Amino acid sequence: MTFAIPMPLRIRLLAAAAFALLPLGSAAQAQQPNFSAYLETVAAKARAEGISQSTIDLVLGNLTVSNRVIELDRANVSPGAVTSTGFASMANYLNRHNTQARINGGLAAMRRVGPLAREVERQYGVPASIILAIWGHETSYGAVKGGFDLPQALATLAWEGRRRDLFEPELLATLRMVEQGVPRTDLVGSHAGAFGNPQFLPSVYLRLAVDGDGDGKRDIWNSETDTLHSIANYFRDAGWRTGQPWGVRAFVPNSVDRSAIANHVVSPVCPRVHERHSRWMTVREWRQLGVEPRGAIGEDVLATLFEPDGPAAPGYLLTQNYRVILEYNCSNYYAMSVGLLADEISR
Repeated sequence: MTFAIPMPLRIRLLAAAAFALLPLGSAAQAQQPNFSAYLETVAAKARAEGISQSTIDLVLGNLTVSNRVIELDRANVSPGAVTSTGFASMANYLNRHNTQARINGGLAAMRRVGPLAREVERQYGVPASIILAIWGHETSYGAVKGGFDLPQALATLAWEGRRRDLFEPELLATLRMVEQGVPRTDLVGSHAGAFGNPQFLPSVYLRLAVDGDGDGKRDIWNSETDTLHSIANYFRDAGWRTGQPWGVRAFVPNSVDRSAIANHVVSPVCPRVHERHSRWMTVREWRQLGVEPRGAIGEDVLATLFEPDGPAAPGYLLTQNYRVILEYNCSNYYAMSVGLLADEISR
C-alpha cells in the first residue's frame, strides 16, 4: 500500500486491541447515524468518484448491520500469557502456528506448484518459500478464506465509527472492484475485510493484485497463479531485497552487553514491535562482538539482533527483508512464524 509512512497490510485492522472495548449498545454507537443514512453518504462519495449507480445498488443494496462483525472486531486477541520478557512466549506461539500439518502443507504445495513458484521467484526476486509461507499462514494454502460478506462487514465497521477512516475507504475500494468487473459473488472473506488466498484488503487488491495467467482477471480467490504473482508483487513493492535472507538464527554469547546494543530510535509505525530489536549493525560488526550467524548471510548485510524469549533462548539476526514481512502484518510473532515456515518449506 502507498503511504507517506509504509503501513502493513493488516496493522490498522489489528489495532482494535489498542482501543477500549465498547459494548454493542454503547452511547458511542447510539450517536452514529442511521445505517441506511450512512450508506447514502457512502453512495454519494462513490458517485463523486465516478462509480455507477448500478454498481452502488448491487454492492450496497439490502445491506444490514452485522453485530457478529462488531463483536469480532472488538475481541482482544493476544498471542499468549506474558513471560519474564514482558511479552508472550514466541516459542509457544510457534508451536501453535508452525505445526507439522502446516509445514507438511507447505511442502505439498511446493511439490504441486513448485515450477510456477520458482518462475514467480525469478520474475519478482521474492523466494518461492516466502510466498508459500504467506499463503500458508493467511489461508492454510487456500483452505480457509473466510465466509463473511465483504460489503456488509466493511459497511458495518465503517458505520460503527471507531475506525471509519480505515474501513470507509476500503468499502469504496470494494465498489471500485465491482465497477472494474469483479463479480459481487466473489466478495466474501474475513470479518475485517480481507479476502482471497493472500487475504488482501480491497485497496491492496486494486493496487497490487496481478493477472498472472493472462486470462484478463486478477483472480486471487481461485487462481493459484494469480495468487502467487500477487503475493510476490506485494513483497517486491514493499522493498524485498533479492539475495538476502529474512534473518538467520545466531549464537549470542553472554558477554554481549545488551544495553550497549539497544535501539533508542522510536519507530513511527508499530513501535512496540520494533522496540524489541537492537540497533542495526553489519554482520561483520556483529561477529566482532562474538555474535555468530548460523545461516548464510553476507558480511556487509545490515542486521538487527532479536532475542524473542530472552538471552537464554534462540536469538536471530534479522535483515531488512524481515521488515518487509512486517509490512504484511506488523507482528513479530507473525513475521517470525512466516520466516521460519519458509525455512522449513525450502529445506
